[in-house]
Amino acid sequence: MRSLNLLVVEGNLQKENENFRKNGIQTHAESLKDSLEYYSKNINIDVFNPCSEKNFDKILPNIKKYNGLIWGGSSLNIYNDCIEIRRQISFMKECFKNIKKILAICWGMQVAVTAAGGEVKKSSKGAHIGIANDIEINENGLNHPLYKSKNKKFNSPAFNFDEVATLPKGAINLASNNINKVQSLHFKSGISDIWGLQYHPEITYHKMISLIKFRKEKLINVRKCFKDEEEIMKHIDFIEREIKLSVKESRMLELKNWLNYLKTAA
Repeated sequence: MRSLNLLVVEGNLQKENENFRKNGIQTHAESLKDSLEYYSKNINIDVFNPCSEKNFDKILPNIKKYNGLIWGGSSLNIYNDCIEIRRQISFMKECFKNIKKILAICWGMQVAVTAAGGEVKKSSKGAHIGIANDIEINENGLNHPLYKSKNKKFNSPAFNFDEVATLPKGAINLASNNINKVQSLHFKSGISDIWGLQYHPEITYHKMISLIKFRKEKLINVRKCFKDEEEIMKHIDFIEREIKLSVKESRMLELKNWLNYLKTAA
């Protein structure tokens, strides 16, 4: 089997990534690379950050060489219009013209939905802080290769305050939970076949706990998700109990299934 060429898009601003590194936290692109290498060493991975580029001349001339694209998470909110977010939406539209297989994770799914004419809003039923509970695959999802061998109901690492409010034309919802009606979806735009996830199979619960500690002041005082630090620690205890129950291969199954999908299409 020849090696796969993958493009990983980093969704965070460079400043946020620098803050991650100062606090000993991997960037989302680094987490993705680690998870991909767990399944195969035979993958060539390039990382691109549209936020840092005034134009896309460095990447577009050779973009068709990629067998697939994975667009990961970010601390941004799609409705907070700024030049960096507009660049990401613009680059996603370019990807729709040039890359056939896209796995869009959390922020990546929100950018893809927006670029394809759907709508993302602040979640009306709360947030996922480190974990999403009781995600349930619907009938469409049970018949989709994304969820091959996946339990019908499961928990997953997740960190999001927003949700897909309007699906792009022709999109199919694959799973839901009590906070996000759209936990995963499948749609096509341009030449691209997009599998989208609102949660993070590629990120460990340990990293999610680090992110909660890193963001604790903001979670209490700005996001108003917790009343105090004691409540945050109780939530972290809950996630630590989930770690003991979680099985890595099951947690990352969506990533494995997408890679297998790429290999069959390569």
